[in-house]
Amino acid sequence: MATTTATKVPITGNWNEQKIKLKAKFPLLTDADLNFEKGKRDEMLSKIQAKIGRTKEELAKIIASL
Repeated sequence: MATTTATKVPITGNWNEQKIKLKAKFPLLTDADLNFEKGKRDEMLSKIQAKIGRTKEELAKIIASL
C-alpha cells in the first residue's frame, strides 16, 4: 500500500504565520493558493507544489524550515 508524502508535510503551529512566510518566499502564491480547508489539505499542498515547481519532499522541507 502506497502512502503519499503530502500527508507528511508538517503543517503545524499557526498556519497563518506559515502562509505569510511562504508568500514572502514565493511571491507568486496567492491567498487562494494558501487557503487551508479541512479535508482539502493534500489538494492545497499539491496546488502550492505545482505553482512553485517543487517536489512534495522539497515542499515539506520548505514548510518545516519556516
